[in-house]
Amino acid sequence: MLQNNLFQIDEETPWEDLGNGIKRQIYGYDDQIMLVKAKFEADAVGVLHEHRHSQVTYVESGVFEMTIGDEKKIIKKGDGFYAPPHVWHGCVCIKPGILIDVFSPHREDFLKS
Repeated sequence: MLQNNLFQIDEETPWEDLGNGIKRQIYGYDDQIMLVKAKFEADAVGVLHEHRHSQVTYVESGVFEMTIGDEKKIIKKGDGFYAPPHVWHGCVCIKPGILIDVFSPHREDFLKS
């Protein structure tokens, strides 16, 4: 079974620079679930994409224009969203912020060999 450390300490968890004003920190995961922090600068674009994973996201800070399928909504600190498997989704960051993403199963494409 795939599993990372039992504890993830913010200062010890590296940020991966994805370019274009977006960074990612991978937190706890196993075969079934993964928690990820994504930091966005203003005007950064999380391009429309889809994947086989269920995704639930909480807005820790900032303001985002979120698109899920045919729907768009402005979301801010304290809000969240659910992106079902294989539904196109993406965002534009209006005010810098952090999204907390949970994926099931884990995003194998986020892990480096």
